[in-house]
Amino acid sequence: MNYKSILITLSMVAFLSVNAQETNAPKFGKGLFNLVGKDSSFTMNIGARMQFLGTSQWDSDGGLTNPESNMLVRRARLKFGGYAFTPKLQYKLELGLSNRDIGKASAFTNEAPKYILDAVVKWNFSGNWVLWFGQTKLPGNRERVISSGNLQQVDRSLLNSRFNIDRDMGMQLRHKFKLSDTFIVKEAFSIAQGEGRNITTGNLGGHQYTARVELYPFGNFASKGDYKGSDLKFEEKPKLAVGFSYDFNNDAVKNRSNQGSYMTNDTGFYSTNISTLFIDAMYKHKGFSFMAEYANRDAEDPFAKNSDGSLTGDEVQVGNALNLQTGYMLSKTVELSGRYTNIEWDKTVTGKGAENQYTLGLSKYIVGHKLKVQTDLSYLDLTGKTNQLLYRLQVDIHF
Repeated sequence: MNYKSILITLSMVAFLSVNAQETNAPKFGKGLFNLVGKDSSFTMNIGARMQFLGTSQWDSDGGLTNPESNMLVRRARLKFGGYAFTPKLQYKLELGLSNRDIGKASAFTNEAPKYILDAVVKWNFSGNWVLWFGQTKLPGNRERVISSGNLQQVDRSLLNSRFNIDRDMGMQLRHKFKLSDTFIVKEAFSIAQGEGRNITTGNLGGHQYTARVELYPFGNFASKGDYKGSDLKFEEKPKLAVGFSYDFNNDAVKNRSNQGSYMTNDTGFYSTNISTLFIDAMYKHKGFSFMAEYANRDAEDPFAKNSDGSLTGDEVQVGNALNLQTGYMLSKTVELSGRYTNIEWDKTVTGKGAENQYTLGLSKYIVGHKLKVQTDLSYLDLTGKTNQLLYRLQVDIHF
């Protein structure tokens, strides 16, 4: 961890606190404090959150063998948000401080740790039109866009870890309109660099283009519940959101579009066009929730090659996945949830067999998603490999 960077961040917060006209402590879970400029020309809400995770894992063929255990700070983050000059110009800055948040340094990040998760401004320039610029999550699969602090289970599914398009640097245009009094349509269009977050040296491939359309036949969910796990608001009427995303990464140089490993060859890097399709849905009613996602990744030529046509041994991770997840609130603070995930790799390309994971979860929401304890048990069925059993326990706190 770079303590010098953290010190600079905290010094900036202290400076803003002293020079702001109004400093007040919000309700628990709504940030550490709010800042308002002397002339109300800017606001800033500052928050922090932490997740503490313990895991135990066993090989499960012929009994429980080869036990492994681990305890770590899964996530530790600082969050800043508000508006600048006008409420129509909003911003978000989120910094990751844990090792898992930061990730590995590389030549493409100037060998610097990847502290920045989100750094984006959002300009509502006309009516329901909003232009985003900066680094943030692309409009991909629903589960990825749901904050890690608002998940129904300890962590996201295998579908997300294998197929998501995560964050990138670029521009997004967002819009929404009504087809009727209750039927809402939301659209998002994105142009990004195409190599993931915090890439500072060059753009090896082409650009990445993403389009998403969401349909809300019964209107908006309470408290943006379409992008939160669990029906903590106990929707009185059925609410449904259906989303379709298509992502095209032109001349991608990573084996999972803008994620995964670089595909190197004898001249530098191998590139090919990679497309990813997502179809997802979220349903909530009276404490019951159901989320479904389908993902498919394909490539124009998935086999990485040298200049003479020989194979390098790298290949694009092509295939498809299905994730089904449901939960029911046993009370206002306790929920039982279940999840099934299936990964079907293109075996002729990747050489990998199918993956099936079954997860049973239990959550105690002390203050909603802001203070909760979650635990789950997963069985992973791997074709041609040793099956595994995984137990996890996590404490989540947000200020």
